[in-house]
Amino acid sequence: MKIYQVDAFTNQPYKGNPAAVCILNESKEDKWMYNVAEEMSLPETAFIHKKEGKYNLRWFTPTHEVDLCGHATLASAKVLWETENAKREENIDFHTKSGVLTAKSKGDWIELDFPIEAEKEVEPPEKLIKALDVKPKYVGKNRMDYLIEVDNKEIIQKINPDFRMLKEVDARGIIVTSKADSNCYDFVSRFFAPAIGIDEDPVTGSAHCCLAPYWKKKLNKNEFTAYQASNRGGTLKIRLGKDRVYLSGQAVMIMEGTLLK
Repeated sequence: MKIYQVDAFTNQPYKGNPAAVCILNESKEDKWMYNVAEEMSLPETAFIHKKEGKYNLRWFTPTHEVDLCGHATLASAKVLWETENAKREENIDFHTKSGVLTAKSKGDWIELDFPIEAEKEVEPPEKLIKALDVKPKYVGKNRMDYLIEVDNKEIIQKINPDFRMLKEVDARGIIVTSKADSNCYDFVSRFFAPAIGIDEDPVTGSAHCCLAPYWKKKLNKNEFTAYQASNRGGTLKIRLGKDRVYLSGQAVMIMEGTLLK
């Protein structure tokens, strides 16, 4: 079986968020997929199995299967088009645990059709604030993640979480965001997910399913350019539909290999 490594939400190699993409030629047990994801040791490993004309897609961190992942979906579309397993002029419908997710080729960019994952304001658990050591302007939560707004990008860049404490917070991950301090971007963020085996995710597409409707309320607009301010960094273009989020990013294929076991 072929396996690829792709850097997503970037047009530069060794930036953005790395994902492994494995094209299955037969169904595999969950244990095998967990083992491959652990072996790859990347934020996500995507497994694509085409069956009866449908692309079934699942995502695994080194320790957990997740319900929604943007960068590994972007990487999967990139691989299918680059290897001519799919025609670039045709959209790809991925059948996933979060429903059908569509990828569309737009020149050098790939646009993903994802569900909105809006948050609601909540009282933050003490461990969350203590682990991040920040003063939040706002705290909300959706079905997966906490969202915390802080005053500025400088605060976001200085966050050095207590990951052992953060791992005890009951959530897939923690989104920290602020309004951008330049005209290039509308907002910035970082994403921490030690509970699923990723201390910091470099660029998180699914987090922007929450960030986009949040910043729509704050900025009164439907289209954004966002930057995730991890060490690797990554850029997303986002537009909001009625009940969907359209995430656009670029991707670079880094490596191709063959799984022997």
